[in-house]
Amino acid sequence: MPAKKKAEEKAVTETVTEKKTVKKPAAKKTAKKTAAAADKTAAKTTAKKPAAKKTVKKTAVKAEAAPVMPKKSVQDYKDIINWKKGEAHSWNWLYIEVNAGDLLTEVEAGADNMAACVEAIKDCMLEGDYFIVEADDASLSVRYYTDNLSEWRRKYSEVNG
Repeated sequence: MPAKKKAEEKAVTETVTEKKTVKKPAAKKTAKKTAAAADKTAAKTTAKKPAAKKTVKKTAVKAEAAPVMPKKSVQDYKDIINWKKGEAHSWNWLYIEVNAGDLLTEVEAGADNMAACVEAIKDCMLEGDYFIVEADDASLSVRYYTDNLSEWRRKYSEVNG
């Protein structure tokens, strides 16, 4: 059995060496071909015409229209302010200060609903609350006292009306 294996190994090595000898002349031919091809490309590069300018057509991407969100009502703003007052009362804070511009940005960023916001801020005032900055725009600021949120407290408009 070992003699058969040696005979097979010799046959394999002979085919491998034969393949190697066949490949070597092919490699030399390709080297000659590449040298000839390099000479041709060198001749082509010297005779090249200037490249034509490429024009790129730009297309504008249309922005999709943002969905229109309904504006908050005065009652929505009143609910938000009263929730803030209740939250401050539960934390035992004496007062909170609300600015119309900040409230509008917090609730509806980018919306033009300042009139509803200002009206709600003024309507939520109770006796004892006061204006820090009295205006009809984003600079309106009010201090709401949260120590007594009893329903028996009168509205600011009733007292100073």
